[in-house]
Amino acid sequence: MADINYSQLENSIGITFKDINLLKQALTHRSYLNENKDISWGHNERLEFLGDAVLELIITDYLFKTYPDYDEGKMTTLRAALVRADTLSDIAIDMQLGDYLLLSRGEAKDLGRARQYILANTTESVLGAIYLDQGYESAEKTVHKYLVPKIEIIMREGLAVDPKSKFQTLAQEHFGITPSYRTMKESGPDHDKHFTVGVYLKDELIASGEGDSKQIAEQNAAKSALIEKGF
Repeated sequence: MADINYSQLENSIGITFKDINLLKQALTHRSYLNENKDISWGHNERLEFLGDAVLELIITDYLFKTYPDYDEGKMTTLRAALVRADTLSDIAIDMQLGDYLLLSRGEAKDLGRARQYILANTTESVLGAIYLDQGYESAEKTVHKYLVPKIEIIMREGLAVDPKSKFQTLAQEHFGITPSYRTMKESGPDHDKHFTVGVYLKDELIASGEGDSKQIAEQNAAKSALIEKGF
């Protein structure tokens, strides 16, 4: 394994870890261990699990205190937009986590949607590491620094409504039809499925989308349908 200067990352995010192995673990994908069995720390999935919970609490607390006029539904929708993979992968890029991420050679070559999910998960694992090493307040400062500024963008660009919900509302408004979704193609082994889903207005195929789950494929199909219909 090539030497990695983690102090550059620490300087960038403004945190000096007491236990540098927590940061190393947060930046180690499970696939890397298959090719490097002698490293002294594990992969980042447990830290990701912790960071996911820490992130949700921090964002929920922030929205509750900052937007007293928002009801539960509006806060839930905005929170979902903030913690989804697209947003969190952008945070990973802002934090330059990809420059320090340890991946297998195969995973390192994949620059598509799979990499986006890995980056999003890494954001959560690093947050979990910060929480363990520095405490809640430091984790909260990190979220406020990198994620809270995204709220204005999400509101301005209408990203707090997911594409599937948005297309359904507009399709009903403009055409009086509720969209339906049908699986067009399914491939891959059980542990690594890939789906292509079409979105229809009655029997007319409007657009299709792909993803590692039917839900993701449906959202991508709806996103394409919004473009197709000029919404």
